Formats: sequence, structure tokens, C-alpha cells
Amino acid sequence: MTKAIQTNPALSTGRLKKAATLEELRELVSREGERLTPRMRDAARYALDHPNDVALNPVATLATASKIAPAAFIRLAQALGFEGYSELKRLFREPLQLAAKPTFRERIRHFGGDQPIEDPDDPVAVLQAFSQANIVSLEHLRADAASLPLKQAIALIRDAPMVHVIGLRRSYAVAAYLAYALNRVGRPSVQITGLGGAIGEQASIARPGDLLIAISFPPYSADTLRVCEQLQACGVKRLAITNTIFSPIAKDADLVLEVNDAELLGFRSLCAAMSLAQTLAMGLAFSKRRRPRQGASKNAEPDLEDVDC
Repeated sequence: MTKAIQTNPALSTGRLKKAATLEELRELVSREGERLTPRMRDAARYALDHPNDVALNPVATLATASKIAPAAFIRLAQALGFEGYSELKRLFREPLQLAAKPTFRERIRHFGGDQPIEDPDDPVAVLQAFSQANIVSLEHLRADAASLPLKQAIALIRDAPMVHVIGLRRSYAVAAYLAYALNRVGRPSVQITGLGGAIGEQASIARPGDLLIAISFPPYSADTLRVCEQLQACGVKRLAITNTIFSPIAKDADLVLEVNDAELLGFRSLCAAMSLAQTLAMGLAFSKRRRPRQGASKNAEPDLEDVDC
């Protein structure tokens, strides 16, 4: 009796055109991720989050660190159009030829709950540790700023008839601030809070062409994801602010802004996410002043010195 040969669905339709840069690779994985198997998606997520590990270590070491089988990385490379893992690894090595220091993303990983505090009972020591974590978060955001699609995000907000903002649990503060700031700079915005358990009813006021700004980080809020799915079915556009293109709220989003805050003993910083929210509001304010609506008076837009954001 012959044994059936299992084929990889990601390869059955042919290899993808391989990326020439890490940015192209990130876009390719985001666009074609559904063609990959779950284990290959895990390998892709780990590789993109830990580029230095891929560049500097053999696949066996990478597999041990990630707890993902070496075969998953090898098959991922082939599915993405590379001849093998070694060719994919060279793509990760190229940035190291331009800069010897580890990326800020790698530095943030070192704050994943392991940052020591000499005396946890001393609020001064805790403040110093959190301050350092926040510094790393902001350095990371500054390093990634040029690669973020900020102009496209501002255009989405500017062109939407109404903006709906949702962020629950730890993302609530960022969502509340962003909804407030957008209203202050003259962009009609509504925060979906889920108050009284009426989150679906609050979201139902959205209309086709509106924009949903969804903010969520691990552990992702199930209610936020449900609102994303509800409004997508209604023809509402979505801007996702999250930590990775593999986030559930990033799937099928019109645009994704990735931001990574440091974590300290289970608490996550909000500095980077809040700075991104401020940038969107400020960018919208300047954009609207440069492009006034037809028939609008010069005094129609608020004076930026008076918006109090």
C-alpha cells in the first residue's frame, strides 16, 4: 500500500516572488500570510520580531530559542520564494552590515518581565525601572518612525465622514485620548467604550465609508475583535494600531500601524502608543490647515495653540 504524500498548500500554487529587503519581506508576509501553514506563520512572526537572532544564529539555535521546529523555518524560506533558509538568513544579515548595534526591537525584548528591580517595595526603584522601559519604547518608536505609514493613516482619518475609536482594557487610555484629541482638532470622533455591555449597539451607528481606529495589544480584547468584524461587514474602513501585523485586529485592516511598548513585570508601558496617538492628531491638524475645505473660512479650523491636546 502506498503512502499518500501530503503537499504544502502554501507551495502548491508556486513560490512567491522573494523579497529584496526586510521591509518587503514584512509586507509580503502580511499580504500572503494566509498561504502559509500555522507553523510557518509562527516562524515568520518570530523571525520578524527577532531579526538579529535570525541573522546571527544557525537554524538549530533559532529553533531552540523560539520552540519552533527547524523545518518550519526551512519551509517558510521556500514558501517565500527563497532557495533555502541560508538565502533567507542573508536577507536578515544585510542590515547588520550598516549598523552593528542591535535593533531597538531586540532591546525591548530584554524588558519582557525580566528587568530587575533592586527593591520592589521602593517606589523610587520602581519608577526608575519604568522610566528606563519607557525610554527604550520611545527609542524604538523613533527608530521605526520612517517605516510607519503615518501619512496614509492621517489621510484615512481626514477623509472619513466619522471616526470611531475602540480600545479596551489597557488600550482604553490610548483610545480615550485619541478620540478626545481628534475632536479637539476638528475631526468628528466617537469612542466605543462598551459601557453597560452595549458595545455592539454603540458600534452599530457606523456607516459605510466611516473609519474605525482599533487599538489592541496582547492579550488582545475579544470585544475589540468582534467590533472589527462587525464593522467590516458594514463597509467601514479600519486603521489598526497594534504590536504586529499578525495581530488579529490587523487581519483585513486597510492600514496597520505597529508600535511596541516595553513590558516590566507584567505591566506594559503606554508611552509609545500614546506618542503615536498624539502624532496622528497633530498630523491631522497640520494637514487640515494646509488643505482647507472649499468654502470654509480661515477661522473654521481651531487655532493649534488653543486645542489643549
